[in-house]
Amino acid sequence: MPIDTSSHDSLADRRADFAEMLFADGDYGAAASLMMDALERAPNWSIGWLRLGEYYEAAGEMSQAVEAWNMALKIDPSDRAGATLKLAIAGAIPHSSRPPSAFVEALFDQYADRFEFSLLQKLGYRLPDLLLRAIHDIQLGPFELARDLGCGTGLMGERLRPNVNRLEGFDISAEMLRRARAKGIYDLLTRADLHNLREFTTFADLVTATDVFNYVGALDEIVSRIAAMQQSGGLFAFSVERHTGIEDFALLTSRRYAHSQPYVERVLASSGYDPLAMTTETIRMDRNEPIEGILVVARKH
Repeated sequence: MPIDTSSHDSLADRRADFAEMLFADGDYGAAASLMMDALERAPNWSIGWLRLGEYYEAAGEMSQAVEAWNMALKIDPSDRAGATLKLAIAGAIPHSSRPPSAFVEALFDQYADRFEFSLLQKLGYRLPDLLLRAIHDIQLGPFELARDLGCGTGLMGERLRPNVNRLEGFDISAEMLRRARAKGIYDLLTRADLHNLREFTTFADLVTATDVFNYVGALDEIVSRIAAMQQSGGLFAFSVERHTGIEDFALLTSRRYAHSQPYVERVLASSGYDPLAMTTETIRMDRNEPIEGILVVARKH
């Protein structure tokens, strides 16, 4: 379910709203002070503590930010607010190879109703069209069975449907699946955490993961699971945000992961895939800056 953004105390909520206005005006210290007042009335409000940490962070008070994020995590150990990632980015704890599943689920449950408008109208999101073109450059289809991992509201599924006999979608967010189900384009929709994908008795000749792996981190285990659901000749098409550093992957300040091309190539090779296409593209905008991604189509050998 979507994360609860209310403290359930009307006065605390009003103070938090005023704190947000101060933050938007650049008065970070005053925003933190007012949010602290709100939290005195609602001390078990995890999302409030997370936001307080962000105010302190903007004010340059990192030790206080870390204290606030630790409090958010103490209140909600499942970490639906994503405090673990904030702590890792701040250097307070080691970087994890994956985000908390509860955070990813809550994020997309919260985002579902405005997901398509935000991506398509505000962020210039291009990945489904770019990935479809990359797939068609290799093989036009038709595909007997396609599995759309992290299917979201069905943006990729809409494009795959004309060339697929059976289309299955999987996503961690029940709200995203609800929006996808309303489109009537999938033969099967299932709630699933990609870190715990079940074994399949049928093989897919196409698997897609569009703008999914930036919420995954380490790819080795998941790509191995994907390889197990395909036979020789099966296509695997996906995207990652591009990382240009020496690390295999990196946790960004956006709380997404970016992956290096050499790492992607190694992961594919270790799971029995041959890359057929690997291109760098601008996949969307973020804060008016272009985000580069790597689009990949690989074949199981």
